[in-house]
Amino acid sequence: MEIIINPDRYDWKEISKRTLIDTSQLDSLCKEVFNAVGKLKDHAIRQYILQFDKVNIDNIEISRDEITDSVKSIPEELKNAIHLAKDNIWKFHKSQELIPNIITTTQGVECWQESRAIEKVGIYIPGGTAPLFSTVLMLGIPAKIAGCKEIILCSPPDKDGKIANEILYAAHITGVDRIFRIGGIQAIAAMTLGTKSVPQVNKLFGPGNQYVTAAKQYATRLGIAIDLPAGPSEVLIMADETSDTSFLAADLLSQAEHGKDSQVILISTSQTLLNSVNQIVYKQLEDLPRKDIAGQSIQKSKLICLPDKQNCIDFINEYAPEHLILSVKDVDFFTSRLVNAGSVFLGHFTPESAGDYASGTNHTLPTNGYAKAYSGVNLDSFIKKITFQKITEQGLQNIGPAIELMAEAEGLHAHKNAVTIRLKKIKSNQS
Repeated sequence: MEIIINPDRYDWKEISKRTLIDTSQLDSLCKEVFNAVGKLKDHAIRQYILQFDKVNIDNIEISRDEITDSVKSIPEELKNAIHLAKDNIWKFHKSQELIPNIITTTQGVECWQESRAIEKVGIYIPGGTAPLFSTVLMLGIPAKIAGCKEIILCSPPDKDGKIANEILYAAHITGVDRIFRIGGIQAIAAMTLGTKSVPQVNKLFGPGNQYVTAAKQYATRLGIAIDLPAGPSEVLIMADETSDTSFLAADLLSQAEHGKDSQVILISTSQTLLNSVNQIVYKQLEDLPRKDIAGQSIQKSKLICLPDKQNCIDFINEYAPEHLILSVKDVDFFTSRLVNAGSVFLGHFTPESAGDYASGTNHTLPTNGYAKAYSGVNLDSFIKKITFQKITEQGLQNIGPAIELMAEAEGLHAHKNAVTIRLKKIKSNQS
């Protein structure tokens, strides 16, 4: 890992840059796939599955029998672990429900908000070397709590045309309505445009590689909302003299194994600690089944020594990490000054892995510095908030003159008249 000692603030922005991906050709590929799916529908999807996944599929949709078989194939111990995670995720997201609160802004004027679920949502779950069934829980559970009428899921098939049993099981217990063995750009195109088999959705959720990310961004041009901009996974760890260096190394590697383009950063005021962690990282790396992937990520990651705690928190806010681990004694100093982060893990015994699986918080989070402007996925991601207002005759008399004056000042006389005609009616009725 690269060790950087007391970098100048002017250089922080450059240090904070993530791995750049050449997307110049992705846009044209997305356009090609979306156009084909728009014209040829299911036929185009099957052709792309054959082209990209190297498997010939007749039935795009997963059958009930396949789902039933997946339930039988999951070991009881794993089922119990999944249900523990499900219960915690449910509790945390259920607590986010909005309780309508009617506010009297002026006597006779009442305003409030109510939640309405997004009717149709699409969830994308990557397959490949790490089928992310945990993400099914993270997205399916809040969608169900929100009351979405239709929840569909797409995930790429393996060489046998199947989806991982763990993904099917997680979808089954979270109440996903329909599951399709489609991956990549063609999956996003299918959920965006709709086909005979795949319903069109209103909003897309879920992580993916550069192709899926580009496809989701392309979908926004066609009127479909997405959860958030997402890129390679990342973690930033703040450590001090109280930190356990073996814990720090393990946390860095837990993110590095996501992909060769993942980025992990450790900052501290102690150069000695950074040197020690650097050595332990490479020792632990040797024991990992995904050491080739994690190793490529580690080579591009950084250990940064800064002069004091204030510089550390300033750098954290500049970097705006997806995951932030505060493995420090003085947690309050950092949390009270923290502005930008996706999800925060406090103390020495709160690994980032807990948030990925079972603590209850959501692991679908903004990357690439987007934590400066975006929240992670939560219950609000699956709902719309509609405002209501109710005005009595007295209420209109109280605020009507102000509306008339403001409308006239803006030159919108029809706006003014909509109030004036009512005020005249009220006055007439009172005479």
